[in-house]
Parts: sequence; C-alpha cells; structure tokens
Amino acid sequence: MPRKFSLSLSPLSIMVSSTREQLVWFITGATSKGFGGSLVASALSRGDLVIATGRSQAKLNDLLEEYGQSENLRVLQLDITSDPKMIQAAVNKAVGFWGRIDIAVNNAGNGELGLIEETDTSRTRLQFETNFFGPLEVTKAILPHMRSRKTGTRTIVFLGSRSAWIAEHAPGLAHYSASKAALHAIVDGLSAEVSNLGIRILLLAPGAFRTEIYKNSPFHQDNSFSDYDEIRTVATNRFASLANKEPGDPVKAMDAVVDAVRGEGVAEGKKWPAIGTALLLGNDAEKNFYAKFDKMKAVVAEWADVARGVWFPAGTS
Repeated sequence: MPRKFSLSLSPLSIMVSSTREQLVWFITGATSKGFGGSLVASALSRGDLVIATGRSQAKLNDLLEEYGQSENLRVLQLDITSDPKMIQAAVNKAVGFWGRIDIAVNNAGNGELGLIEETDTSRTRLQFETNFFGPLEVTKAILPHMRSRKTGTRTIVFLGSRSAWIAEHAPGLAHYSASKAALHAIVDGLSAEVSNLGIRILLLAPGAFRTEIYKNSPFHQDNSFSDYDEIRTVATNRFASLANKEPGDPVKAMDAVVDAVRGEGVAEGKKWPAIGTALLLGNDAEKNFYAKFDKMKAVVAEWADVARGVWFPAGTS
C-alpha cells in the first residue's frame, strides 16, 4: 500500500536534536576566504569529515596544505555552472570518499553589481547561473543519494541573503538580490517537497559580512545614462565604503551554522527553522527583516478593502 502523503504548511515544531556522530560535509565554494573557508574550518574542528569543492585546483591544493593533508579533508574540483552531468559525476565521486554525504552546503556564489538599465542582461543571466541554477543543479544531483539512504542525518543548506528583500535600499544590487530572491522561493518549495522524506532544509539569510564579495565584484556600467549619475555615484561610494568594513564575522556565522546542523552550542534546545523561513545571520539582517515586514504590513492594512473586494461573491460558481 502506498504511503499516505500529508503536507502541512504551518510552522513545524521540530526540535534541533544534538548529534555525536561524525558527519560528512559537502561544501561548494569552499576555497573562499569568507563563508566557505570558515565553514570548512568549523566542521573540521568538530571532528567531522569535509569534502571541499571549488573551481580552482590550485586553491584546493592550498587548502589541503593548510590542514596538513588531514585525513578528514578531501577536495574536489567543481564548477557549479558546468553541465549537470559533470555536476552529477562530481557528486558521485564525493559520495565515494566516505560512502555518504550528510550535509550539503550550497555556498558558492558571486555578486554582479550595476544599475539595471546600465547593465547588460547577459550579466543578470550569469548571476542567476551562479546563484540560482548552480545550487539547484547541485541539489538535484545530491537528492537521489539522500533519498536512497532513508535514515540518518540528511541536511541541505543554502546561502541565501537578506538582500532578497532589501533591493529598494541598495541600488546596484538588484541583479544579486533577484537571484537570491529566486533561490529563497525555490528553497521554500523544496522544503515542503522533501519534509516527509526526513531531509532537512536550512536557508541562511546573512547580512553584510566581511567576505570577498565586494572586493571581487566590480560595478558594471555597460551603458551610461546621465539620468543615473547621482544614484550611480551613491551606489559606487556605498559599495566602496563597505569593502573590508562589514560588521559580520564569517567565522562566528559558520560556527553558528555548524551548531544548528549538529544541534549543539547556540542551537541547543532551539526549534529547527520552519518551512518558508530563514535563519537570519547578523544584526542588520534582523533589522532589515522587521523593517520590510512593518512596511508591508502597513500597505496591507491601507489597501485591505481593495484586496478583499476582488473575489467572486460567495456562493457563485
């Protein structure tokens, strides 16, 4: 008899249970000096096993040297924008290292900066390839393995962003914000689809952290229109002023993520974030969320009569 499927979109009251087992982490973008490298360090410090992936073999070799060729660390070259068959082959090879992947972390990403009309659409497409389609293909390559295991720790983590809901406050960041907003939406859908399979999904929404995103992201100006001179200047000055001065500490953030996955430290006794939510990281992320919520709540109240007046009359077909 087929298993009866029941889905509830109400908040789940699942406690984060602590684990003492040695977990296997699969991390994309693991050679970055921000979240990726910090996550590798934190997971290894707990005695876990780490499969670190990245585009540059040279940087992966450096990572091995950094940890003295640790038996708990394996590296694997992977470009998340490559052909899905190549991604699947890389995931299969990763599973072969220790026989399983317990936690997959979609960390790899980048930022394309520029005003919307002045930036060529090809850059927007590239942004989505890296920040949306890349994580999607990696996840689809890992899900068959996680589904086949049936039991044990099976968690997929996504690096979203508070930028998904602050595009109006950050001119020049719209391409990045849009890619992260799309990621948030599909992660919410995925959470609902796999919840009955025992696979946990964790969406992170960090604020401004001291990573390499602004350092490695020039402000594009493929076209130039004088009408945008003022706002372009404001935007470029803002990004320049943020570089290497962001308030967020990526080491503390990734320690918190490992705590959340393992159910220990700062996460002990807390409920796992419910379907349709995100784990905020940073005071600014919390502040931005409440500001957006309050603004939207005010609009809903102001236009409530309009929202409620567009249905067919009750009882009509």
